[in-house]
Amino acid sequence: MPDQRRGVLYGVAAYALWGLFPLYWPLLKPSGAIEILAHRMAWSLVAVVAILAVRRHWSWFRQLTRRQLGLLVLAAMLITVNWGTYIYGVNSGHVVESALGYFINPLVSVLFGVILLKERLRTLQWVAVGFGTLAVLVLTIDYGRLPWIALTLAMSFGVYGLVKKKANVGAAESLTVETLVLLAPALAYLVYLEQSGGSTFGDHGPWHALLLAGGGVVTAVPLLFFTASAIRVPLTTIGLLQYIAPILQFLVGVLIVKETMPPSRWAGFAIVWLALAVFTYDSLRSARARRAAELQPA
Repeated sequence: MPDQRRGVLYGVAAYALWGLFPLYWPLLKPSGAIEILAHRMAWSLVAVVAILAVRRHWSWFRQLTRRQLGLLVLAAMLITVNWGTYIYGVNSGHVVESALGYFINPLVSVLFGVILLKERLRTLQWVAVGFGTLAVLVLTIDYGRLPWIALTLAMSFGVYGLVKKKANVGAAESLTVETLVLLAPALAYLVYLEQSGGSTFGDHGPWHALLLAGGGVVTAVPLLFFTASAIRVPLTTIGLLQYIAPILQFLVGVLIVKETMPPSRWAGFAIVWLALAVFTYDSLRSARARRAAELQPA
């Protein structure tokens, strides 16, 4: 039980840090979203390699199969889209819409299970997906466009999670390969910026340069907390903890960034939260039923 409690605390720490991300990326202005993304890729590799060096854990690299490596290359491309879209969304004043992406991510993952893995949904899961679809329609009318930032975040992270599940490689190890794949284009872009005079690294004081480099640390630390949590607590607990991040992101957008929230947008988010309430209730009920069945004598 103490180990499980530690797992919950690690999970809370991971999702709380992810939830506070909208406060970090604006500190990197006047750097543009692509420059921030390139630095995040490069410094994330430095951070995870340092962590693996402390743990003296290198044997896993020789054990990677060609299939796993191919999946991690695909994961690297997906996380590039996700990170880039998120940084753009937050730094362009769309914190609330970015939070929406992670609210609807569980529903998108369920849909991917149906479409790609041929899974069968329970009745309440279909109800939750229906409410989620209705919410997107309401918010499309409110924004006057598809909430493309939210949908891109949800879709890219949903497929990323599916690919990572199939790759079956540890979190730090996986991020090492992904950032190693991304290192060459990231460095090439940073060199191009430097030579063209468009780089902000080093031109706005040591504090700004330190914050750009810190993007690697703020990427790696919550990931390690999440890994420590995932091996200690049930998936149903992780499923509940994952809502901490978008809730905090939403609060940052509304209370700190002061984004406009007309009644129609509140209505759209209310429908999303109703969908998540139905989804969570069904998940908890299903988990209890499975545990009860496992306790039944054979």
